[in-house]
Amino acid sequence: MFIYKIFFLFAFLVSSGTAYNQSLKKYTISKSGCSLYNYCLMKFEMAKSQDSSIVYTGECVNEGVTYGIICVKLLNPLTDLAAAEDLLVSYSDYLKDGFEIVKATGYGRGHFLNNDQNTRGIIDYWEDKKKNFWKIKAWTDGKTIGFLYVFSKKELPEGKVNVYLDSFRMPGM
Repeated sequence: MFIYKIFFLFAFLVSSGTAYNQSLKKYTISKSGCSLYNYCLMKFEMAKSQDSSIVYTGECVNEGVTYGIICVKLLNPLTDLAAAEDLLVSYSDYLKDGFEIVKATGYGRGHFLNNDQNTRGIIDYWEDKKKNFWKIKAWTDGKTIGFLYVFSKKELPEGKVNVYLDSFRMPGM
């Protein structure tokens, strides 16, 4: 009887350990030329925006945290990176309504993806009306927008979240 208890305890610990140790894997975002690293399998859908830009979306859940991305191939690229960063802010403001965001700390601007001076990024922390905690980062090079987000009812695991939010790669990176 004692041996069975030890066996079941061991089996429980092994199965629990593998559930929490899902590894980080690289995912290609459909035919966008973009990629990211994520902790869960993300399936991507493609659509067109009002201006006919191609939009790829994906979302998945790991350990109670939702990981998502909206990747936009801009129909009309921007060469002015300050204007491209302003577009990130406008796009994020637009998304706040759809995500039912009720609180935001305010955008942190001037970030560079992978220290690339030809990119711009913003960061913000949000809370939605269902009391989910969000962290977003949006990236652009003027041709592509990567809007990455995570949310959860519980406190976000900052280390894992930051790896994900900084993992976006645009074509040619």
